[in-house]
Amino acid sequence: MDDQVGDAEGQPLTRREAREAATPDMAPVPEPAPAQSVPIDESVIPPRPPLPKSAGLSTDTGSAMREQLRQARGDFEIRAHQAREHLDQANERIKARTGRDLILAILVGLAFGAVLLGSLLFVKELFLLIALAVAVLGIFELTRALRTAQRRVDIVPQVAAGVLLVLAGYFAPAWLSWVTLLFAVSFVIVWRLVAQMIAKDGRTYGDVLTDALVGGFVQIYVPFLTSLSLMLLRQDGGQWWVLAFIVVAVASDTGAYAAGLAFGRHPMAPRISPKKTWEGFGGAVVAAAAAGVLLALFMLDLPWWAGLLFGIAILVSATVGDLGESMIKRDIGIKDMSSWLPGHGGILDRVDSILPSTVPAVTLYFLLSPWAVLA
Repeated sequence: MDDQVGDAEGQPLTRREAREAATPDMAPVPEPAPAQSVPIDESVIPPRPPLPKSAGLSTDTGSAMREQLRQARGDFEIRAHQAREHLDQANERIKARTGRDLILAILVGLAFGAVLLGSLLFVKELFLLIALAVAVLGIFELTRALRTAQRRVDIVPQVAAGVLLVLAGYFAPAWLSWVTLLFAVSFVIVWRLVAQMIAKDGRTYGDVLTDALVGGFVQIYVPFLTSLSLMLLRQDGGQWWVLAFIVVAVASDTGAYAAGLAFGRHPMAPRISPKKTWEGFGGAVVAAAAAGVLLALFMLDLPWWAGLLFGIAILVSATVGDLGESMIKRDIGIKDMSSWLPGHGGILDRVDSILPSTVPAVTLYFLLSPWAVLA
């Protein structure tokens, strides 16, 4: 049998043509045309939408605020530096004129005043501790200063007698406080005489007598005057009187300082205290009188004239105490009793006007207190 197949015209067909003729429904798969790049019209592409305006605004606002804060901080630092320079210069001028560091003096004074006020208003026993500390430290300061002037003052009996005297002012009746004073003065004098007899160092009778009298003066000046404030404290309403005479003494001192610094031209006692002036004393008079009247009307329940009398009495005692301590320091040859209180000097340099003011304060309490009771 012949494998060749003929077509309609009698032409033999190849095997491939025969297979393609047998499957007429299956069309040949065209080969894919090669990919051609189609040009893109950029004009028909929509533009990218802009960022939301709020985001851009917040970013700009934040940057502007940070810049403003930076500038404000820089301006503040510059002004603070300038203000500090001006304050330091002013403080140096005041220090050169008065010999005191004004800023330290104010800070120490405020701290001491806050403790004192709290003790008087809330815990009287705390004021007793403050009085004991003032007495003991004052005795130590004065004794050490007197020793630099070749005076022989025994520190141990002075402190022991001083503590006894201060405690008697708070716990003992008034008459017993006076007895305690006599005992304390006699005790330190006898101690000094016996110590001198034991020493046998050839000290002259005049020097020995001076040493004994100086020892008695220490007991009267520091612990006894301190005990008077405690004697006043334990009276009915005494805490207000103690606070009042301290406030008047401080007001007098502050008024003298401010007026003397601003207007001081004429020395008051150049040989004792060259920096005290009559203008400063005038400022002290105004401050003490005003403080006395105000305290009498609003705290002590006294008439205005009693407050004026109270203020003037405290002014006189405070001035005498200030000048007296200055005279002691000038006679010894020192500027301050110590340097324990920055800006003030020593304890006695701070309370030199307060200690003598206890005498008129106690006296006026017993003279004027009937008005306070009847008011």
